[in-house]
Amino acid sequence: MDASVPHSLNIEQCRRISATAIDSVDAFSDKQIVLSYSGGRIIVAGSGMKIVNFSKTSGSFAATGDIISVRYAAKGMGLRQKLFK
Repeated sequence: MDASVPHSLNIEQCRRISATAIDSVDAFSDKQIVLSYSGGRIIVAGSGMKIVNFSKTSGSFAATGDIISVRYAAKGMGLRQKLFK
């Protein structure tokens, strides 16, 4: 996905999440979904999580479930990489 494509994320009543400009779904389970976009990663935590839509070509993503938290992790060196250069 092109870095110039704007990214957006929408949560509806803590039951549905949708996002644009998503490059890939890196991991998923009923408790957590990890997404990659041009700025890094998005970690969605919850229960009963189900992916209902993902299009690699358009970058659209949607999932349902009980959403507890959404966390952004920026690109760059992680702690382990910084310690063991």
